[in-house]
Amino acid sequence: MINILLFAHLQEAAGKERITLDISSTTVKELLQLLKSEYNLQGLNSVMVAINEEYALEDDTIKNGDTVALIPPVSGG
Repeated sequence: MINILLFAHLQEAAGKERITLDISSTTVKELLQLLKSEYNLQGLNSVMVAINEEYALEDDTIKNGDTVALIPPVSGG
């Protein structure tokens, strides 16, 4: 299982803070595509992705038991 933590507008769009998927292995890119299609999450092209608290690239592998955080851009003033 892969645990996905959502923040800000992604949390609001999904209606929950966390999504758990029964997937043994995938890439960041494949996961983002799945979330777009299955959960209708938009704006994933601009999120930072962290796997087990380490920033990840789109070709990085996500394995069973990993926690993935989807972090939207932050602005402030």
